[in-house]
Amino acid sequence: MNQHFADRLNKAIKTKQTPLIVGLDPRAERLPKGMLAENDRHDLDECADAYAVFCKKIIDVVCDLVPAVKPQAAFFEQLGPAGSQALQTVSMYARSKGLLVIMDAKRGDIGSTAEAYAAAFIGEQSPWSSDALTVNPYLGDDSLTPFVDRANKHGCGLFVLVKTSNPGGKMLQELDVEGGNVCSIVADHVESLSTANKGESGYGNIGAVVGATHPSELVELRKKMPSAVFLVPGFGAQGGSAADVAGAFDENGFGAVINSSRGIIFAYEKPEFENLGWEEAIEAATKKAIQQIRESTQAGKL
Repeated sequence: MNQHFADRLNKAIKTKQTPLIVGLDPRAERLPKGMLAENDRHDLDECADAYAVFCKKIIDVVCDLVPAVKPQAAFFEQLGPAGSQALQTVSMYARSKGLLVIMDAKRGDIGSTAEAYAAAFIGEQSPWSSDALTVNPYLGDDSLTPFVDRANKHGCGLFVLVKTSNPGGKMLQELDVEGGNVCSIVADHVESLSTANKGESGYGNIGAVVGATHPSELVELRKKMPSAVFLVPGFGAQGGSAADVAGAFDENGFGAVINSSRGIIFAYEKPEFENLGWEEAIEAATKKAIQQIRESTQAGKL
């Protein structure tokens, strides 16, 4: 894992010929029929076991198609210790299948607490052994330092929340302050952190989360952060189209990973896939998303 994260990520993107990644956001009430009995949905152990089975089967389907998966830690953590164990199982299984693991946990704290969060999620000795972690910068620049130090030491990545896809994000992110708005100031800081540790790919270990529901801002933020890999949520179920994410890429089709969670992992609920088995539906939805991104963005050049 000590090899530079952005270089590893770009190599995986090139190998799979796509920047699409699959979010693992299991929900008890939406699991495939027969995987979890309705009366077991409130049994934390049974539910955690079902989540692990579900996510491992998704990994089996997508491991040859995409470069990475993005487990959403909250859906596992709400199940307590059993859920945390399931998250570890899923993360380690994904890595055993050759996938990078971007842990979506949005941690943010200061001092020794931030150091503990960083040690928990990134680096070979971490329980979840993630390749990258999402982090919240809104406690200030010193809150990022322990995460940045550990990421650079261990060749891991960070994705800093810069412009999120939720409507309420504008309350703080678009707030005008001296020197621009809050979002632009965070973007400048991310770029400085990323520039300080560029790999052979020209990108740094420190990336940015920028939502697909803000296409014009994607273009501006790409100009502002040329060294940062973007993690782009909001594609698919949240309303962002392939054309909306085009601004995240550089001229060669690198510089971003595009996440789709519900649009892929629950594809079997869609009428267009109703004649397929649930795993076949996930495969079909993944291939469809890959093709959409390829046709509408510079990722077609990969």
